[in-house]
Amino acid sequence: MELNKKSTLPILEEGLQDFGIVLEEKQKEQFLKFYQLLTEWNTFMNLTAITEFDEVCIKHFLDSAALCKVIALSAAKEQTLIDVGTGAGFPAIPLKIIFPNLKVTMLDALNKRVKFLNEVIAVLELHNIEAIHGRAEDYAKPDLLRERFDICVSRAVAHLSTLSEYCLPYVKRKGFFVSYKSEKASEELQAAKQAIELLGGKVFKQQELILPHSDIYRNFIVIQKQKATPKRYPRKAGLPSKEPL
Repeated sequence: MELNKKSTLPILEEGLQDFGIVLEEKQKEQFLKFYQLLTEWNTFMNLTAITEFDEVCIKHFLDSAALCKVIALSAAKEQTLIDVGTGAGFPAIPLKIIFPNLKVTMLDALNKRVKFLNEVIAVLELHNIEAIHGRAEDYAKPDLLRERFDICVSRAVAHLSTLSEYCLPYVKRKGFFVSYKSEKASEELQAAKQAIELLGGKVFKQQELILPHSDIYRNFIVIQKQKATPKRYPRKAGLPSKEPL
């Protein structure tokens, strides 16, 4: 799908300016290429129900970028970030485009999506980013990716107790796990506090915002890693969702 950059990018550019971000020409091109790949691949595999450009800009690109309003992301120094259950690359790919110094790992359980992500990485010429096919429970082992990241993010749809068991094992001490949530987050947070503490985390803050150019409400739960996650977590595949802590 061919897009006219001048006529299509203002929503994205203006929205990012609300976050204090000004895109360079290369970054604009990368967002356009990402959108084109997303819609092309979406014709033969299920990546997103949202395909209209302005909606993708708001509900995927700006939503992903909103992380910078919640925790400090540096344009100057390298930070390590893992996106658990990344799907079509949200929030990881937009964050990598905006903050090229991020060292990014994307983890997804569906190999077809990982193939798409590798195509995005190649076409956008992104560096220090990888897509891994696997389950969150399996890669959180000491000899793999356990406690190696400054930041773990997830837009996956799951209860916060379950997400915390999947995600906190990946976070370094003093690092952060950030869960992208919606309206019911306060109730979820109360129910998940015991699990979060058991897993070595502590609720750092809860931050709400409305995405630019929309009435879409986003609720971020920010959890800081205080101490090492006990070795028995995460439990074997399936248990964190079937029997939340």
